[in-house]
Amino acid sequence: MPQITTSWSETEWLFGGFGLLVLGSIFGAVGLNFWPLAGLPALALIIYVGIVDFKQLFWLLIACLPVSTEIVLPNGFGTDLPTEPLMIGLTGITMLFAIQRSTQLSGDYLRHPLTLLLLGHVAWILVSTLTSDLPFVSSKFFLAKIWYIIPFYFLAGYILRNQARIRYFFWAFFLSLLTTVCIIMVRHGWQGFTFNSIHYVLSPFQRNHVNYAAMLAYFLPVLFFARSWYQRGSTTWKLLTVSVVFFLIAVYLTYTRAAYVALFGAVAMYIVFRLRLIRWVLLAAVVSATLALGFFIRNSTYLQYAPNYDRTVTHYEFDNLLEATYKMEDISTMERVYRWVAGFNMTGQNPIFGFGPGNFVNFYERYTVTSFRTYVSDNPERSGIHSYYLMTLVEQGIVGLLLYLLFTFAVLLAGERIYHQTRDPVEKSIVMGFLLAIVVVDAFQIINDLLETDKVGPFFFAAIAILVRQDLRNHKLGRRPQLARSSSDQREG
Repeated sequence: MPQITTSWSETEWLFGGFGLLVLGSIFGAVGLNFWPLAGLPALALIIYVGIVDFKQLFWLLIACLPVSTEIVLPNGFGTDLPTEPLMIGLTGITMLFAIQRSTQLSGDYLRHPLTLLLLGHVAWILVSTLTSDLPFVSSKFFLAKIWYIIPFYFLAGYILRNQARIRYFFWAFFLSLLTTVCIIMVRHGWQGFTFNSIHYVLSPFQRNHVNYAAMLAYFLPVLFFARSWYQRGSTTWKLLTVSVVFFLIAVYLTYTRAAYVALFGAVAMYIVFRLRLIRWVLLAAVVSATLALGFFIRNSTYLQYAPNYDRTVTHYEFDNLLEATYKMEDISTMERVYRWVAGFNMTGQNPIFGFGPGNFVNFYERYTVTSFRTYVSDNPERSGIHSYYLMTLVEQGIVGLLLYLLFTFAVLLAGERIYHQTRDPVEKSIVMGFLLAIVVVDAFQIINDLLETDKVGPFFFAAIAILVRQDLRNHKLGRRPQLARSSSDQREG
């Protein structure tokens, strides 16, 4: 007679335990009327996947970026679900992985000039946090910066090492974003695609139309060049081509002026990079910004551009908004100026270390100029200065701004060099697509401060990681004989 075995295998124990957790969490949620308990099985599954194969958790995080939602918590706290918990978890996993494999990981990525400049930027954020007027607020900003950079720059640099993984990254992000765009477009269509209704059809995926437009705009160059990864006329090529047109329409229907300018700028910068003119463009930008700043500061010329309080109002038709913009009567534009004037006044008060990361909104009111005040200057939502470069100057001082500008310029200069050093056509298209995505984000940062949002910052740092990886690959291939190079291209392609 056969012997009956009653012992369970490890897999059966795991399956049984997970089943009990599912039942217990459901009954607990119902019995205690605390519905978040029902999410415990999903949390347990995510933790298990993170332990077994954290790369799957990375792909999940990428796919969640377009569909994440902002949750406001008590006492002024907030988070993005499910992305921020995933980012924090992956930060810890990455640090443990780096310690465990410290002797096996290549140091070339850590020694790359862009990595060192990024670390210098982060180090100064820590310094300005220690000297902050409100250290607790600045500490939250610094920690958030860490769990943006570690998963999306360092972990991304480890994972996105070849064409196959970059394509996986692209599809994980694209399919999720395409789904949200379709949902938003259907909702917007029901409202007649009006300018006013775009503000109300984005929930729960986007905080506002600017974040939505930024995500569409920086992804469009990558989407455009991704078509060259596939045979012309193939089903995939046709899908991506139609998606480019669809996303362009979606950008237009966001009615976001910054997105239009950024995309036109990306087209111009494509020509700049192809002709190797980036150093001259950056020099012209610095000179122009310096002259403009000098003009407005000299003899307090900026006071002549104060708005008419009664005529600077919110506009509900896009044509009226464009007309009001060049007449300096648009409330969103002039409210930016109101805060920028305060920001420059704050810089004079604390020029070296700044007021501390995240602190602009806590101190700017006492530095404002009344003549620039608008109907929305009470700022009940406590939004920021709406210029990442000026925000860096105010909160991290002159040193902080110079470090960030140095990093930004170095990325653009390196991107141009990497593009021209890359020989493989598909890799060249990858470099140009992600480089132009960085350009779009840089353009948005002139009149917005979006880098610390999960809709913009993650893709920005991942794009830089891809450039650095390609740069290292170019150097590696450049040191090999031609035959070895061809073999390597076949393996990694």
